[in-house]
Amino acid sequence: MNNFVIDALFESMQKTEKKKEWLKLNKEKFIDFYRYLMKAMFLDFYEEHYSKTKIDNYIDKSVLCLKEAFQDNYVIYEKELKTIYDNLIKIREDLLLDMKSIYDNDPASDSYIEIVSSYPGFFAISAYRIAHTLYELNLKFPARVLSEYAHAKTGIDINPGAKIGKSFFIDHGTGIVIGETTIIGDNVKLYQGVTLGALSLKEGHKLQGKKRHPTIEDNVTIYSGASILGGETIIGHDSIIGSNVFIIKSIPPHSTIKNSVC
Repeated sequence: MNNFVIDALFESMQKTEKKKEWLKLNKEKFIDFYRYLMKAMFLDFYEEHYSKTKIDNYIDKSVLCLKEAFQDNYVIYEKELKTIYDNLIKIREDLLLDMKSIYDNDPASDSYIEIVSSYPGFFAISAYRIAHTLYELNLKFPARVLSEYAHAKTGIDINPGAKIGKSFFIDHGTGIVIGETTIIGDNVKLYQGVTLGALSLKEGHKLQGKKRHPTIEDNVTIYSGASILGGETIIGHDSIIGSNVFIIKSIPPHSTIKNSVC
């Protein structure tokens, strides 16, 4: 390789603004941490014969992967990372409600085991609930790595900063986008291609920390292809949003929206 190119690349790297402190993260090991954690939480769905010893074994493997993923930085973030394990019971309970919602609302589902093993919606939701725990611990980079792993696997893009309530149902799911400041209540149903996004990003990074994405209240159903945009947009509880509608203003509770633009 031409020495001039090498010198120029090196010089450019030295000048590049990194913004945040360096965080060593082995992505492969971090994804393994997630896989073992799911095994530990849902061993009764993955294996016919399970025991406390097997659960403990998967948790130990997840901890080892976490240490290997964070490398030298594990000690720095050890307290925060241990919080994930303190929250495992709550995460499992929330995911069991999500699983039940999927089963109850999808006539094609034959069993909970099928949902855990093969449903992209449940995969994306489970990754989100763990990633959101990391996000709230201010471990936003690892949280994003996990959410993007699920995005690549399922085509469902849930930012880990979004706040999602209980009994969340995603059917099919391909193309769903849920932005960082989205708030979703309990018993909400989303179908493929739904976008819960920002109305305008002209100010770019200056909008960080501001509410940019909509609020979806309890018991709302949003059908395929709908786009709901804007931080001030609220979809009132017990509403139904039809397919392919475009919404940029709030909708009162108990509404049924079929028009293409609102």
